[in-house]
Amino acid sequence: MSSASDGVTVAAVDLGASSGRVVRARVGGAGGLELTEVHRFGNGPVRVRDTLHWDVVGLHREILGGLREAGEVDGIGVDTWAVDYGLLDADGALLGTPVHHRDDRTVGVAERVHQNVPAAELYARTGLQELPFTTIYQLVSATGSVQLAAARQLLLVPDLLGYWLTGERGAELTNASTTGLLAADGSGWDADLARRVGIDPSLLPPLRAPGDLIGSVSAPVAAETGLEPTTPVLAVGSHDTASAVVGVPATSERFAYVSCGTWSLVGVELDAPVLTEASRAANFSNERGVDGTVRYLRNVMGLWLLQECLRAWGSPPLDPLLTGAEAYDGPAVVVDAADEAFLAPGDMPARIVEALAALGQPGPESREGIVRCVLDSLALAHRRTIREAAALSGRTVDTVHVVGGGARNRLLCRLTADACGLPVVAGPVEATATGNVLVQARALGALDGGLADLRAFLAKQVATETFEPAAGDERWDALEAVLRR
Repeated sequence: MSSASDGVTVAAVDLGASSGRVVRARVGGAGGLELTEVHRFGNGPVRVRDTLHWDVVGLHREILGGLREAGEVDGIGVDTWAVDYGLLDADGALLGTPVHHRDDRTVGVAERVHQNVPAAELYARTGLQELPFTTIYQLVSATGSVQLAAARQLLLVPDLLGYWLTGERGAELTNASTTGLLAADGSGWDADLARRVGIDPSLLPPLRAPGDLIGSVSAPVAAETGLEPTTPVLAVGSHDTASAVVGVPATSERFAYVSCGTWSLVGVELDAPVLTEASRAANFSNERGVDGTVRYLRNVMGLWLLQECLRAWGSPPLDPLLTGAEAYDGPAVVVDAADEAFLAPGDMPARIVEALAALGQPGPESREGIVRCVLDSLALAHRRTIREAAALSGRTVDTVHVVGGGARNRLLCRLTADACGLPVVAGPVEATATGNVLVQARALGALDGGLADLRAFLAKQVATETFEPAAGDERWDALEAVLRR
């Protein structure tokens, strides 16, 4: 093991909704920051009979393989997507495979919940935007099932994976805040709310914060990976967006972020939640961030739209389509990227054409036209969300940081700059793994200070690209007007 004064070496396990990776990172000391991806693997839904599941056991196998490749490290941190969970029985065994949030079991459940807890009260208590797949709705949809009746504890996906690595159970705060069961101020689980919707509060595990020690790797994990049995597993911002926001190389607080991958998570960082009726009506979430911050954001459908188009077309190379989309000179058309019609897997190009027809717009006759429609629609959604977030929170925004896989898409970054009328700073692509690593390094003593200090360190270490906006809002105002018809 290394001395913290000389820097530390850590492993970041970073799981997204379509792929996962294990990253080995050296942080601090003379080396600054160096990330090396040692293992990458696919991730996606598995349909068993009529239900979409996550192959969480397969993910655990891949994580062990990645940790074996990473070699000796001073710490391990795990981040994943939000809201999905596994249920444990009285012996701590997993009851069935976690259900994927894109499964349709929650259709209509929110309306049932609101009969007991009105939507306005639910927002005042939890601060979350209305999303049909939030954990509270998933649990209510399972009411009366044998599995839920047998459950003794719920673990969100990163906490389940941490449990399998260490044998220790808990709920990390940033991911817990996405469940619809945590108090909006982050002070603890809302047991009264859980009981009112028929959820046993005893299912909810003790909370822990980013930087806390979860435990050391178990003997079986040490044997499987070659790690020392004393290797600590540390809580990080286990919601991948929480880690991604840590990994924004901002030099002031006057920034908005777009964490762009399968989803686009678009918002600003605040010190306290915004729980006004106007905020609820605009469907903004107040999710907990690292160091007690609030991620004030809204989910936008993200590159899922493009991913599903590519899948429907037989997975052709993306770069020629992006080149064609940039040169596309057909009519500018857009869809509402937040429309739930785009949520489930399926024939996305056909859905887009259908949505355009419903808005009185012509459907593009080429794949390049569809791609341009998707990217214009995402840029417009980014614009709308950033402007509303700034207005509702009072936060001044003078720069937009695009991080995650979307930072590679130069056309999307340029369109977002044009739409927002603000410079877009693109990068790092691996912001989530970077944020994961920075929190671990601070917990291990290789870095110190608050988020501003971590970002100042990061800004000196990573390469970014800035896209300046083209003058004029007329094109984007006209496209926005189409969606308001």
